[in-house]
Amino acid sequence: MLQQTQVERVRSHYYPAFLAKFPTLSALAKASLDEVLAAWSGLGYYQRAKNLHKTAQLHPQGLPKSFEELRKLPGIGEYTAAAICSFAYHQPVAVVDTNIKRALCRLFALPNPTPATLRRLATQFLHPTRPKEHNLALMDLGALICTPKTPKCDECPLQSFCQAEDPLLFGQSKSQKRENKTLHFGIYAQEGRLAMVRSTQKLYEGMLLFPPAAPQSQPLATYRHTYTRYNLTISLHPLHTPPKNAIWIDIKRVQEHPLASLVTKGIELLRQKLVL
Repeated sequence: MLQQTQVERVRSHYYPAFLAKFPTLSALAKASLDEVLAAWSGLGYYQRAKNLHKTAQLHPQGLPKSFEELRKLPGIGEYTAAAICSFAYHQPVAVVDTNIKRALCRLFALPNPTPATLRRLATQFLHPTRPKEHNLALMDLGALICTPKTPKCDECPLQSFCQAEDPLLFGQSKSQKRENKTLHFGIYAQEGRLAMVRSTQKLYEGMLLFPPAAPQSQPLATYRHTYTRYNLTISLHPLHTPPKNAIWIDIKRVQEHPLASLVTKGIELLRQKLVL
């Protein structure tokens, strides 16, 4: 859940609710994909939920304990495999997240190291008998002290070892410019139900979206939605007939369905306008 998502969003709601619904890998494996996606709705990057579901079905009784075997599982890259090895199994495996990368780049004055160089350095730097505490301490150092724009160098316990005369020259992430895009969707409601369609787009595959519609001069509502790559302007237009492949959802029970956040935002806006 923490991949590409702020900690507070995950911690305040999504993680506790998800864990309450699926307390074990076995429970997650037995659930339908729609149930899993519904619990994930609003977090975005839904491929994460699909991969988590696939992994649970492959290993309902527990995850493998080796880095190499973990890397073979859906959606588990080097960072996640290393984190599982370190935090769950207390193995001497270096974890390199964004905060640790920034701290190491500054500590050793590395302007733009390759991933291989950074992994090698992190492994060499790792405490051999207390790897879990070492990785967690470096994460906290990067998150709380060695921050991107206003590092608190005077408070850093590694200050005397740090080779970065100007920390802002090291470990800075390049900001990604978002592309502006306009989307048009259709609204068809009947007897307390709303017509949706199953998305085949890569980003929202498996989720329920509003059906596509041709633009009209007077939409029911227009709103903005932003995610990593795009600034979206979304217009909702009335449909006179439901789509042939309609999937009907109860408007009062939207939380039970796998809806993308751009959809739930639109439904709430239509409610406020008394359209639904």
